[in-house]
Amino acid sequence: MKPAMTPEQAWAAYRPSPDNPWDTRKVLHLYRRAAFGATYAEQQHALQIGPHKAIDELISGRPGWDAFDREAAGLAETIASQSDALQMRAWWFHCMLYSPHPLREKMTLFWHNHFATSQAKVQSVRYMLGQNQLLRRHALGSFRTLLHAISEDPAMMVWLDTHLSTRRQPNENYARELMELFSLGIGNYTEQDIREAARAFTGWQIRHHRYYFNASEHDDGPKTVLGRSGRFNGHDIVDLCLDHPAAARFLARKLFRFFVSEEMTPDRELLEPLAQKLRSSNFDVRSAVETILRSQLFFAPIAYRSRVKSPVDFAVGIVHALEGRIGPTALAQATENLGQKIFYPPSVKGWDGGRAWINASTLIERHKLALAITSTEDSSFGDHCDPAALARKYQKNTDEQALTFFLELFLANDLHEQGRQALYDYLAQTRRGSFPPYWTDQDIQDHRVRTLCYLVLIQPEFQLD
Repeated sequence: MKPAMTPEQAWAAYRPSPDNPWDTRKVLHLYRRAAFGATYAEQQHALQIGPHKAIDELISGRPGWDAFDREAAGLAETIASQSDALQMRAWWFHCMLYSPHPLREKMTLFWHNHFATSQAKVQSVRYMLGQNQLLRRHALGSFRTLLHAISEDPAMMVWLDTHLSTRRQPNENYARELMELFSLGIGNYTEQDIREAARAFTGWQIRHHRYYFNASEHDDGPKTVLGRSGRFNGHDIVDLCLDHPAAARFLARKLFRFFVSEEMTPDRELLEPLAQKLRSSNFDVRSAVETILRSQLFFAPIAYRSRVKSPVDFAVGIVHALEGRIGPTALAQATENLGQKIFYPPSVKGWDGGRAWINASTLIERHKLALAITSTEDSSFGDHCDPAALARKYQKNTDEQALTFFLELFLANDLHEQGRQALYDYLAQTRRGSFPPYWTDQDIQDHRVRTLCYLVLIQPEFQLD
């Protein structure tokens, strides 16, 4: 499938027009991809200020994110000192739920899957939290700087055995994944390149929880990698990879898949303007992401609802839109049942994503989680994420108002007629339904509104990002 536009048209900035207006559908599309959904107030604000300013705010973050970072860093240090792996996962959910800079958190999640590193092998909460904070610092910065930094990251060094690599026994794991998964992709290097590059990373060790270069264990001999020869060290290899023509295309393709479409396979011609943007900016990620978010292609029909929500997007998106203030530990545990245990990717390739997120088992778990969050009756979440209270806050007091409100909030009114009719039928049937005799009229109405919200969240459309 290809977009019905040239590469120049695809990457040109989107401009609202009568035939292609800035509306709720585009607002929610933007906030699903560049954040974790939008509250009703955020939707209305974005509609008012227009796409250019809305994207500006997502790129820069809201005021207060630096103070939030300081508080989160202090909490991370406490969790690291206690070596609590569950609270490590809950900590990141706290950041995703409440950070004033959601795009940066979304990009941290992107990099976590790109540099997939698992606590299952690393076995150090301190190292894993350190890597997560490293990814966050560079999430919208220079990919070149990030790739150099991640190469020296203790969690990565343990994960891919760099710290065990010596001049007599070079370990090839990091050299291989650096080329295959982190910078070039299969077909752009040889097995000999990997063997030679592995020699360059010898002598890289960890001391006092930090990278340490042990010159006595480093192979300083001449090496030939990617067609160039010299007495290369590990950082030279990183630069050789990034200087290869395939590197910019490789990252451009991954960003395209993350922000635009998992279903569409972009050809080289379509990706080249974005790859060139990365090359000319020395791999400035912020500039590339901004180009994507402002583009005609990003707002084109081919990109709309063309990704399956990850479990994290699904769960965080519900809580955020409902303006909930819940403890994140239960959410961290719940998303594991949906197939995504953050800090524990299944392999060095990360999560497959896409349609692999949905099967009979995980779909049932999604329904169970939606009910647990919205019912106010589940002990894990309590009543801190109440759809009925939210509807009252925005004065959506009638059945019709509540239905319209939740359809706009979660689906931008993208619901097929059969699904819409089923929701109308539910409301009609429960107007004269049987409820406990001790319930007040308000109790009954609140129960109906909460169930209505749940029924919206289990629609097929809500599973799409």
